[in-house]
Amino acid sequence: MKIFTPFMRAFVSVGAALVLTMTLISLNADDPAPALYAFFLGPWSSAWFFGNTLDYIALLLTASLAAALAIRGGVFNLGGEGQIYLGGLAAAVTLLPGNPGAEGVATGNIPGAVILCLAALAAMTAGGGMGFISGLLKKSTGANELITSFLLSAALTPMADYLISGPLRDTSGNLLAMPGIPRDRLLFFLLPPSSLSVSFICAILLVLAGHIFINKTAPGYRYRISGAAPDFARYGGINSKGSWIPVLTFSGALSGLAGFFAVAGTYGRCHTGFPGGLGWNAIAVALIARNQPLALFPAALVYGWLKAGADSSLLAAGMSLETSGFIQAVVLLLATVRFRRFWFPARFFTGIRNSRMGKDAAGKKTQGGRL
Repeated sequence: MKIFTPFMRAFVSVGAALVLTMTLISLNADDPAPALYAFFLGPWSSAWFFGNTLDYIALLLTASLAAALAIRGGVFNLGGEGQIYLGGLAAAVTLLPGNPGAEGVATGNIPGAVILCLAALAAMTAGGGMGFISGLLKKSTGANELITSFLLSAALTPMADYLISGPLRDTSGNLLAMPGIPRDRLLFFLLPPSSLSVSFICAILLVLAGHIFINKTAPGYRYRISGAAPDFARYGGINSKGSWIPVLTFSGALSGLAGFFAVAGTYGRCHTGFPGGLGWNAIAVALIARNQPLALFPAALVYGWLKAGADSSLLAAGMSLETSGFIQAVVLLLATVRFRRFWFPARFFTGIRNSRMGKDAAGKKTQGGRL
């Protein structure tokens, strides 16, 4: 019998992070009471805060699904941050009309829904292309995908910064950003004036689809076996090396889709550095969830709440900016801890199991003597 399921481990990890977060806020805030109030209730105190928190959770779900599926496939994608960035840039270029000076007015005869689908496809192509390169290098040259995915992301990020702040910049404002996307080419917003859009529903459906694929289909079985036990997979006739390219490509495509959600929903434009560490936070959420798709729901919910609460406390109580970053670092550290082994030795569970077996055997023996 499993003592700690992935769901339980996720709750234990974030529970421990919550306790440490409260301690950090109490120690760093001049007045802990309003800081703790802002931390717990700030993200849910109004429709604007509530919607923005859920919107960030949607981005986390999509990006963390990309990280989790890569790990389940036997590889590790460290390029999520750059894939989100390049995906958002490709989506913004697709969504902008031919005359970007006429902000808010769509040009051409392409319907908004169609152009949104094309932008999502462009974002997935950009992110998936980066993943494809890492997978191709791993298969053809044996290069470690940890290094190639990270270096590719680090190399292309400055290029995206140059394009956004240079040739593609909106010179009518002071922001280092591209022109705003016309309103009829944005995702449908669920809770105005917050940034919550249909990306939240899409993220939920994507996670459910990932769970069904991994656990309920024959290709999903081959997928996870190739990642968990490549030698056994080869013995069963499954080419585990052949899955590296599609796994990294699919993971990159999902990260690019998260960039599309951010540009076409959260921000309404593409500005420099818009991922803001989303790719790294997604890895933390995937680790908290033990790479189980359904466990991403509580992990992303609590992680998003921790981040939003820390930012709310930062504004309300005047805490230092480093405190919010340190809180996220604590969550990432606790995400890698296996609490079952830390709390209870294996012999503890073995003793319980043997004790129960002994009681059952004694009961059966006594009952047999009576008969």
